[in-house]
Amino acid sequence: MLTRLLRFGPAVPRLLSNVPARFVSQSKPSEAAGSAAVTELHHAPESGHGEVSPYVKNPDYHGFSSDPVVDEWNMRLAFFFGISVALVIGGTFIHYLPDHGMRQWARREAERLIVQREKEGLPLIDENYYDVNKITLPTAGEE
Repeated sequence: MLTRLLRFGPAVPRLLSNVPARFVSQSKPSEAAGSAAVTELHHAPESGHGEVSPYVKNPDYHGFSSDPVVDEWNMRLAFFFGISVALVIGGTFIHYLPDHGMRQWARREAERLIVQREKEGLPLIDENYYDVNKITLPTAGEE
């Protein structure tokens, strides 16, 4: 669909260059006070240099070159490198980004600790998460 829209690109200046125009006089003639006089239809003068739109020469014009074969190959290369390679390299880059939030590391560390505690014969989760001997509690008078 995009190529269909791009086909109109080179044709738009050609369509706008030879636009017929009506000239409207807004000066007040003596017999009709307040009405605008519309003249006959005038065509814009021809430029005469004979330039032809690339779209007229090649209906499948993609905007890369005036030669149809080179234009098609340049379009294919641009889309291949612009889309295919960008998706492959971009996807590879995103895949190999570092672990966001260290979620994978936390899982590996938890599995390592489980294996270590099973080898030592300890429960997986101790009833006291912190070592009780290392906790210093305030005395009753300090509260």
